Amino acid sequence: MIRKFRDPKLLVATHNFGKLEEIRDLLTPYGVAVTGAAELDLPEPEETETSFIGNARIKAHAASIATQLPALSDDSGIEIDALDGAPGVYTADWAETPNGRDFEMAMRATHEKLTLANAPFPRTARFCCTMVLAWPDGHDEVFAGVMPGQVIWPMRGSLGHGYDPIFQPDGYDITFGEMDRWEKNKISHRADAFRKLIAGCFD
Repeated sequence: MIRKFRDPKLLVATHNFGKLEEIRDLLTPYGVAVTGAAELDLPEPEETETSFIGNARIKAHAASIATQLPALSDDSGIEIDALDGAPGVYTADWAETPNGRDFEMAMRATHEKLTLANAPFPRTARFCCTMVLAWPDGHDEVFAGVMPGQVIWPMRGSLGHGYDPIFQPDGYDITFGEMDRWEKNKISHRADAFRKLIAGCFD
């Protein structure tokens, strides 16, 4: 039996303001006051697991225990079939440099790996998102979302973030990098997981 969300306040365990605003907007109809981890000066816990669900659980439970509020977190990334599912949970790690994250560098490196592997076309891939809603008593609910598609080259579009300019979702002839933010938010892997969260815990 999925636990229903009955609390007046929800902590979103992210330091990403864009993601916080997106979730805050989506929860407006439910009368939930949403706050973010950065607003409460919470540290970002080390993500030591090798799965999306593992890292999402680390973030949600750490935030919930620290604040005694229910906390929502997500972990996401891109899985490319020709690279045996990489970068997957290490998507952000592939972009790390001594001066911060450089996703253009990461996309170029990804393209080089696919070229070296002589990967056939279409180069199928999917964006994955796992959301965990955790309560201070240790209970949690898990919801996973997926957006299938393919990786393309060269990069197209300056919208979005991360690997969006090389990901073309199924059923579209444009990349996430070329797609209006609100359109993307309706079909993305995060939207898929969020719909399941709403249906399970809020409706």
